[in-house]
Amino acid sequence: MKQENLEDILKTFEPISLDQMSSVKLMNRTDTKFVTNLEKLKQLLKMACDEYYVQEIDGERNLEYDTTYYDTPDFHMYCMHQWKHTNRQKIRFRTYCINGLQFMEVKTKNNHKRTKKQRIKVVDMDLTDEEKRTFLGQHLHYDVDSLQPALNNHFARITLVNKGMTERLTIDSGVHFNNMVNKEQMDMKDLVIIELKRDGHVFSPILKMLRMLQIHPHGFSKYCIGSALTNRDLPYNRFKQKAIEVRKLTGLDEIKRQK
Repeated sequence: MKQENLEDILKTFEPISLDQMSSVKLMNRTDTKFVTNLEKLKQLLKMACDEYYVQEIDGERNLEYDTTYYDTPDFHMYCMHQWKHTNRQKIRFRTYCINGLQFMEVKTKNNHKRTKKQRIKVVDMDLTDEEKRTFLGQHLHYDVDSLQPALNNHFARITLVNKGMTERLTIDSGVHFNNMVNKEQMDMKDLVIIELKRDGHVFSPILKMLRMLQIHPHGFSKYCIGSALTNRDLPYNRFKQKAIEVRKLTGLDEIKRQK
């Protein structure tokens, strides 16, 4: 019997366009992450096809993203997460590979576990540009001149929207990390990262499906995990157990920091 692939399963969903999704931006939201593997993702998508739309752009439903994170030379943003500090921030440049659109984004997580994202459209990652510096001066708690490229990741993303238009679900697979400081790389194989994004605690059809498949909430920061796995000089204790759990989920022989 031919094994179903993601593309075939995604064809069973009704599509939704970017314009139609405009009412579900959720720029000030609560995020819940889940980690699983490709086989369980296929089961989840089959269960969800009647309750969710899938985002489609130019006929594509599993879109490639490229992201570069910046940090200070002493990796203060990473360490804030490692030390479990609240009111922490991340800065990244995200490129939508299908159309080349690029945004500079600042994400701030407050002590109420709410995430607020501010972003502007850009054409490059030049931080000497006055518009970028003004934007960062307004939203980032760091000196712009202290920032450097820290980690790049590339992945494919499926975006689902529930038919009540109250939440978004992003599903990332094919994750590949490239450390911008030491040039170490890591391919995460069958890893799948699911993120439920909604305002407050509105009803979510996907939660029951996730429970049925024993896919449980699992904190996972691509920036922090990717940095920890590719840079031996960074503190690692908080993320070590997560790496072990990911190895079990994906069947990878080894997920560990590069030598």
